[in-house]
Amino acid sequence: MATIHSIMVQPLDRPYKAERVDYIRVPLATARLIAGQGIEGDRKAGGNPDRNLNLVSLEWLQSLAPRGYRTQPGEFGEQLIVSGMAIETLQPGTRLQLGEDVIIEISKPRTACDRFEAAQQGKPRHDAEPLGVMARVITGGTIKLGDTVRSLVAA
Repeated sequence: MATIHSIMVQPLDRPYKAERVDYIRVPLATARLIAGQGIEGDRKAGGNPDRNLNLVSLEWLQSLAPRGYRTQPGEFGEQLIVSGMAIETLQPGTRLQLGEDVIIEISKPRTACDRFEAAQQGKPRHDAEPLGVMARVITGGTIKLGDTVRSLVAA
C-alpha cells in the first residue's frame, strides 16, 4: 500500500534567494491542497498550472543516497514523498487519490533547474533521471502523513 511519507513546503514568510543551495523547505504533518494551485501557503502554489506539486518516491530517493545525492526530505526540492509507489515511472495523465478527497494528475516528468543543481552540487547524472514528476491538483482537500495514495484510471 502506497502512503504519503513526507510533506514539505517553501513558506511564504521565508526569504527566497537564488544563491541558496537548499530549498528552504519545512515539514508539515498535514497540508491543504487547492485545486489548480498546490499546497496552501507554499511559495510555489499557483505559479504554473502544470507544476502544482513535485513528487518523488521514497524508494527511489533511498536508491540515490549511496550514489552521493542529498536525499533527506526537501533536498530534491520535492513537496511530497510517497512510499510504496514508483512515482517516477508514472505517465502524464495518471491520476492519484491522496487520502480521502484529493485528486492529482501527473502532468510531466521533472527536470533539473539551477537551484536543484546548486542543492545537489552539480547536474544530475543519468542515474538520477527522471527527477520525479510534476502534477496538477484536480480536486483539493486536506492530506496528512500516512494517508493512502492510490492510482485511479487516467482521465
